[in-house]
Parts: sequence; C-alpha cells; structure tokens
Amino acid sequence: MNLRQRPYMVAGVAASGVLLLAGIGWLAATLGGASAGDPSQATLMELLEEVRSPPMAPRAGRRNAPAPPAPSDWTSPLAGGTCAGSGSADSPRLRAQLERLRTAPLRLRIDPSNYGTRFNRDAFGNPLDPTPRVVILHETVFGIGSAINTFLTPHPRDEDQVSYHAVIGLDGKTVLLLDPSSRAFGAGNSAFRGQWVVTNPDFNGSVNNFALHVSLETPLDGEDTGPSHSGYTPAQYDALAVLLADWMERFPISPDHITTHQAVDLGGERMDPRSFDWQALKTRLSALQAFCDRPATTTALN
Repeated sequence: MNLRQRPYMVAGVAASGVLLLAGIGWLAATLGGASAGDPSQATLMELLEEVRSPPMAPRAGRRNAPAPPAPSDWTSPLAGGTCAGSGSADSPRLRAQLERLRTAPLRLRIDPSNYGTRFNRDAFGNPLDPTPRVVILHETVFGIGSAINTFLTPHPRDEDQVSYHAVIGLDGKTVLLLDPSSRAFGAGNSAFRGQWVVTNPDFNGSVNNFALHVSLETPLDGEDTGPSHSGYTPAQYDALAVLLADWMERFPISPDHITTHQAVDLGGERMDPRSFDWQALKTRLSALQAFCDRPATTTALN
C-alpha cells in the first residue's frame, strides 16, 4: 500500500507525532518542576511521593492544620505556691514515699489497643514536640478495679479506647499503667491554653500527645453523675503530690500546667475530678519543693 494513496493516514500519523512530542515535553517539565514560577504547584514526582507516603506522615508543610480554639479563662489554683523546703513537717514522709515510687514502683501492663505512641508530626505533616508538658487530673467514677479491668480489655473501636498513665486508689496506692513515652487516651476533644494536636484529619485535636494523665479512685458516694461527692483521701493527695513531683522533675511541667479534665474538655461534658481540694495538693507539693526554682531536667522520650 502506497502512503501517497492514503492522505488521511499520513495526516493522522503526523498529528500523533505532534501529540507524542507535546506529551513528552509536558512530562519532562513536570518531572523537572517546570512550574518554577508557581512554587505552590506540586510536580508529578512530588504527587507520586505523597501517594506513597503513609497517611500519618505526609510531607511537612503540605497543608495547614486547623487552628485550636481560643485559650480558655482557666486559672491554675496552684498559682502562688511557696517553696517550703525541708522545713515542712510533711517533707521527710513525702520524700521517702517519692523514693519508694522511684525504686519500687507498682506497674501493670494494659492492652495495647488502649494507648498509642506519641507523634512527631501531626496529621498534616507539621513537626511536633511530644515531650510531656501538661498533667490532666481525672477520677475513675467507679472503683479502681473496674477502671483497671477496662484498660486490660482489648477495645478495637476507637470510641471505646481509654487509658491513663497512672491511677491512685483510695488507700494511696499508685498503679503505673503507661510509661510517659506512650500516649494515653485520656482526653478526646480537648485543648490546653489554645494548644492541641490533630492526629486524625477527620476529628478535632486533643492534648493527649503532650499530656500525662492520672486518675483518682472515686469514693463510693461518687459513683453517679452528681456534681460532687465526699472527696478524696489524705493518702490519695500524698500519692498524687509524690507522682506529680516525680513528673515535674523529669519533664518541663510547671505547677500551673497541672489541670483537670473538666478544664481541657471542649465538649462541656466532663466534670472530673469532682470535689478536688487544690489546697491539699498545694501544701504537699510545697513540702516536696515542687514550687522551688530549679534547672530544667527533661527525660528524652524513646
């Protein structure tokens, strides 16, 4: 067959060649970042790299994270604490208890579905500092045994997962549930002084990535939804102060960064810890010299 006898075929071949050359030119420009005049335009290689990246580790700075809510007007009840030092009558007893916590802690391993790792980047690729810098106080509502059983039980559904780093019984016994390097699921929709971390782009942020959580066992008369109860025992305040003093020496946590679940909850549904005696805690922290100026000593997270 003579091509001169098929003029339409010749024109088709020529057009295909032009399109092929144009396509090659576009591909080369895209792969090489031809959109230099528009830095916001992603190249094909960048798009392919983003597709290959895991959902929780996108390229840094690719998208803006949603802004947290405006800071609340919460004021720390621990403001104005004094450095009593070793002159306090409670100091030797509490110091001895602190030493026992460090040398012979009571630990319990909870189910892995109820906690996670601390993120170094948020859901939008922005770098994060996962070092604990705030403590959230909770209460169990029911007995400590019920709470611990919940943490030991596997919970495949996100909405059922919950945990704290420690719980303190009515008798003052402290049970350590998670190493501070782990992220406890203690507060869902939450923020502290205009700070949160978004770890799932489909939900609001929370304080969990930079918080430590401790829960006090609720007395029997508080196993309801009432606004108050008879309060916590002196042994619990002793143990709480000791645990907080240990955390404050290990991490950059100042007294005014010790707050409550109620204060950080953005849904307005939490009341815990109800009937909390801040003065009882302040007195004990003072005896432990937690309000004294000291060099910042942080423990690296693995």
